[in-house]
Parts: sequence; structure tokens; C-alpha cells
Amino acid sequence: MKFGAQVSCYLTTWDDIRSVVETMESGRWHSVYLADHFLPPNRGGAAESLAAYEGFTTLAGIASITNKLKLGHLVLGNIYRNPALLAKMAGTIDHISHGRFTLALGAGWFQREHEAYSWDFPSMRERSDRLEEACQLIRLLFTSTDPVDFAGQYYKLIQAPLSPGSYQTPHIPIMVGGTGPKRTLKTLAMYGDVFNLDGFARRGMSIELLREKITILNQHCEKLGRNPDEIRKTILMPTMLSDDQSKTKEFVDMIGPNTVAGSAGYIVDRIGEFIDEGVDEIMFGRLPNESSEFQRFEEEVIAAFD
Repeated sequence: MKFGAQVSCYLTTWDDIRSVVETMESGRWHSVYLADHFLPPNRGGAAESLAAYEGFTTLAGIASITNKLKLGHLVLGNIYRNPALLAKMAGTIDHISHGRFTLALGAGWFQREHEAYSWDFPSMRERSDRLEEACQLIRLLFTSTDPVDFAGQYYKLIQAPLSPGSYQTPHIPIMVGGTGPKRTLKTLAMYGDVFNLDGFARRGMSIELLREKITILNQHCEKLGRNPDEIRKTILMPTMLSDDQSKTKEFVDMIGPNTVAGSAGYIVDRIGEFIDEGVDEIMFGRLPNESSEFQRFEEEVIAAFD
């Protein structure tokens, strides 16, 4: 079983990020992920003036100070970067890390940061269309040994090479962020390699929800002639390790029903439920951005699975 964490890259400092990552690198952790926000999400007013490190350049810094941890984002917003540029960035960081990078891409949702930086924020339908087209284009670039021509509605390539391309074989894995039943999971079935159930999406964290989404994904795969076993199953699990019931209740009320918050024994039991369902990797979210807290979580929770 693989365990990773989404390390906060906003409302923090680079020194704190580095300290947490170095603790993870020396321990049992498998992977580190960052968010992709240009303003601290859902924190308006004065909080917008606080630090929010750009996710891709921060991850490049992390790649250069680690040798073991797998790397990625949960998840990159498609509108922020041209997907061909994103593929070029992905190839570069995959080489810097010697094949430890997963490209995770979503449609984008945080309207306020689009407005702040003068990025278009089209309708959900158009953002879904753009995401599907971007994933198609990126997969072509990742898998082609020749320059790529592409003529889509939103993106075009004319004899575009990807060099350096993927360091890892057969190519950099693509995670499609989100679990929308009609569009996003279909895009994943068409072009993706990694499924991720996001426990921050207000429906909580339950086996029933996981089964529902996997069933829909499998149906899309069947219609497309795709083997669903080719798609790795992962979870972003908001988690609080605490014996203080008032704090854990407040956390669950904030995040959503069935959120994993409580004692180490409780968290271990909940993790076991998802392992039994065939989940390959769990990324923990909302752990305090302190190296001591990551070390404590490792010793009290992750060590139980050695």
C-alpha cells in the first residue's frame, strides 16, 4: 500500500515546505503532492495577501531535493496553462526527478483566482470540453515518437515535438482530476491512467461513494473498450489525527460526512476499508504543515501497515 500527502503550498513558507518534504523523504512516505492555487482557496479578504506558492515551480524545487518520493499535484487547473506548454513542463520535471512525476489535471473551479489574474473562466461545460481536449493532446505528446499535429476546437499543434519527453516508460501517467459521472470520468476512461476520489468534494469519504464512482468509470471503460484495470485507483483523504472529539467533530462538519478524523486506531481501521476495496494509494490532506506532525502521523498510522 502506498501513502502520500498533499503538502500545503499556501499560508506557509518555503522553509516549512522543505522541512516537511525532507521528513517525508527520510520516512515511510511514498509520495508528495501540491495544490495548484494562486490565492489561498476559500479564504477571501486579508488572507488573499498571504503566500500562495505556484504549484509547478515549487514541485520542481522539491524534485531537486528528493530522490525517493513520487511527485504530483492534486490537481493542476487546465485553464492556467496551455496544455502543450504543460506537457513540456511535465517532460522536464520527469527528467529532473528521474521518472517520479504524475501529471494530474482538472477542469478548474476557483473563479476568484481566475478573475484576479485575468484568466477566462468559461462555463462548466466549456471547461469540461477543454479538459477533455487537453488530455487528448497531452497523451498524444506523451506517447508519440514523432512531432504531433493536432487540430481541436481550443488547442492546435503544428509538428510539435516533445523533447525531453517522458523519462519513465511507457509515459508519464495522467491523472484526470474530478469524478463527474458524465464528462470527467469518461475523459479519464479515454485518456487517463489514474483515478482519484477527492474527499474535499463535500460528499465525504465513504466506501459507498468510492464504489459508485468506480462503477461509473467501469461503465465508461466498457463502452470505450478500455480495460479498467489499467487505471490506478487513488484517494485524497482529508484526515485529522486527534483524540479530542470536539476538534474532530468540527473537522468533519467542515469537510463532509464520513471524513476520517479521530484516533490513530480509528484512522487505521478506516484506511483498511479502502485497501480492501482495491485502492492503490491514499494521499492524506490537511495534515498540519509541520515536520513533527508528519513524523507523528507516520509513526502512529502509516507504521501500522508495515
